[in-house]
Amino acid sequence: MSSVPPSTPPGGMPPPYDPRTQWRVYQDQQKAAWRSQRDAWKAQQKAWRARAEEMRGPRVSSVVGPIILIAAGVVGLLLYSGRISPGTFWGWYGHWWPLLLILAGLALLGEWALDLRRTTPVRRSSGFVGILILLAVVGLAASNWNSVWGPMRAQWGDQDDNFFNMLGLPEHDLDQPAISMPIPASATVQIENPRGDVSIAAGDGTEMQVQAHEIAFASSDDDAKKIFDAEAVHATVTGNAVLVKTDGNSSGRVDLTITVPKTVAATVNSGHGTVTVAGLGAGANVTSSHGDVHLNSIQGSVQVHFSSNRGDFSAHQIDGDLTADGNCNDVTFSEIKGKVTMNGEIFGDVHMEMIGGPLHVHTSVTELEVASLPGDLTLNSDDLRVTQGKGLVRVVTHAKDVDLSQIAGDTYVEDRDGRIAVAPAGSFAVEAKNRKGDVEVTLPPNAQVNVEGNARNGDIVTDFPLSVTGAENKTVSGRIGAGGPRVYVSAENGDVRIKRGSDVGSLPPLPPVPPQPNAPHLKAPRGTPTQPVTQ
Repeated sequence: MSSVPPSTPPGGMPPPYDPRTQWRVYQDQQKAAWRSQRDAWKAQQKAWRARAEEMRGPRVSSVVGPIILIAAGVVGLLLYSGRISPGTFWGWYGHWWPLLLILAGLALLGEWALDLRRTTPVRRSSGFVGILILLAVVGLAASNWNSVWGPMRAQWGDQDDNFFNMLGLPEHDLDQPAISMPIPASATVQIENPRGDVSIAAGDGTEMQVQAHEIAFASSDDDAKKIFDAEAVHATVTGNAVLVKTDGNSSGRVDLTITVPKTVAATVNSGHGTVTVAGLGAGANVTSSHGDVHLNSIQGSVQVHFSSNRGDFSAHQIDGDLTADGNCNDVTFSEIKGKVTMNGEIFGDVHMEMIGGPLHVHTSVTELEVASLPGDLTLNSDDLRVTQGKGLVRVVTHAKDVDLSQIAGDTYVEDRDGRIAVAPAGSFAVEAKNRKGDVEVTLPPNAQVNVEGNARNGDIVTDFPLSVTGAENKTVSGRIGAGGPRVYVSAENGDVRIKRGSDVGSLPPLPPVPPQPNAPHLKAPRGTPTQPVTQ
């Protein structure tokens, strides 16, 4: 048997050199080495993961996700059952949705604190993060929808008949027989009317009278009768509690005219419609979803709540405190003897005069406080003007021209992107700061004050012998007369002017003149364009 390999050609010589064969052999060797290295790396990674799993402990689900789902289910059930108004909920959620993130973060911090006490480490799952992102997106959408839909609704309105008759069906009218019944003199009358106007006034008798005018939008008399039956008014008396209620129908409305004794108090819950209250002697509480609210000649305190409203609000001759919250359009107040507090967005013009108690107005743009207002106040999207304010006047706003004149008390004003003008009625403290705009202070010629101020990127002009120094950033200081309260003025990217006023005495208080129907500050006729900007 020959010892020469079979691949060796005859003669015992080795095969000739083949580069391709050698390259393939080299590639096979490299692939084998790479596979071996990869398998070793995978085994090492697997060992590391096992070690990490052992150190971190088992995975535990967080309670945040189930709590969010339960809360969403409860809210959905309340909305579906009618226990919560959709407009009220989405208005609230669009404003307060960041609280959801705060509460979720607090819950996670609580879980983290509990996990620190465990002897065996655990890991919390984060599957609820997608739910939080979704709820945040919904919150942003609700916020933007409220800011857009609110001004549109304020401009076109949604409490007239067109809202109840979107299909253009024929209108049918029916006057129900008047309801007359005696009620206690100290009764509280509660009125529930989801669709239609409510007018309640005081009479001279001891009985309550209810007149209902029904409107139905239907294609036939039979259909209209069914709507009338569904809208029937019910009046019940239980002790001192009196309830006047209409069931309401989406295809119609009921306008209520109610006369009560002067000594009763009224609570009105209105859906779509105008609310008018006059002549009551024990106060009123009004909740309006969509519609105007008009109050006149009321003794006692008054509370008004606008849930998702953009209607007008007027109040005249209120002998007590007035509190209002929510969003509304035009606001007109006069002859309010008590304290006035408003909290919410105002999308129209504001006019107030003869406010006897402290006045506080809070919106997302303006914070206003006046100790009392024997004069008048005007507020709109561009200007804020107070004339004859008494006591402390405090204004914090932006993007408005602020004009405060004949102020018999200390004044504090903070503004930006606007102009400030302050004219105190005597030697009172003034602090006026403007981040972008001019500041003008007009002092009486016999003022006794100490003046300080500065202007950054602006000039300082004074009618009094005060010291002005500086080039790009100027300062002013000095004493007027014998000195006294501090007057401080500051302007960035604006000028400071300290002017000498005319030598006139303080004006007497305004006489109690009732508002005129053609006064320029009242709401313009329907169809007049308005600028729906928050004050």
